[in-house]
Amino acid sequence: MCSGGFAKCLGITLIPLAILCILCNILLFFPGGVPASSNDNITEEVWYFGGILGSGVLMIFPALVFLGLKNNDCCGCCGNESCGKRFAMFTSIIFAGVGLVGALYSTIISAAAINRGPLCATDTASNATFFYPFQNGDYLSNHTLWDECQQPERIVPWHLTLFSLLLIMGLVQAALCGFQAINGLIGTICGDCCGCCGSDGAV
Repeated sequence: MCSGGFAKCLGITLIPLAILCILCNILLFFPGGVPASSNDNITEEVWYFGGILGSGVLMIFPALVFLGLKNNDCCGCCGNESCGKRFAMFTSIIFAGVGLVGALYSTIISAAAINRGPLCATDTASNATFFYPFQNGDYLSNHTLWDECQQPERIVPWHLTLFSLLLIMGLVQAALCGFQAINGLIGTICGDCCGCCGSDGAV
């Protein structure tokens, strides 16, 4: 497969992942699936926008660049037909780095949120105080602790599921961006194996 074709496949995969990450982050603003009574009752890590900025916006740009590499025909620079394609592949390495930073940011935020647990209240009173009842991920192996969170309802599985999805998708995105960095390096050194400007393009 051409280096440009491989990059296009990665771009096609990254687009839906970025959209899903944005949706997961948005859903986290609705603890337990319902609107929060106050912004202060939303888990702090949600406000870091790991899914929206890191795995979302910062991933869209690299994905679009990867999608366009196969059809890039910027040939003829410096009298060399293949150097335009090589430069495009080199540029993709930079964008892959941007995507990698975004994915790692989202992954770190998600891991911290999972370890800390959700912000919740331990009683059902309307004026109940919201705080973080879990310590160092102790609730992950002891599901009986989940009952401590009375408000919002179902907040623990909601929090854990969405941040786990963000964590997994962030790791996948980081791996894909890493693959493209390697692919871009190969394309920069060797050129696109399918040629730059058709069947008679230099490689």
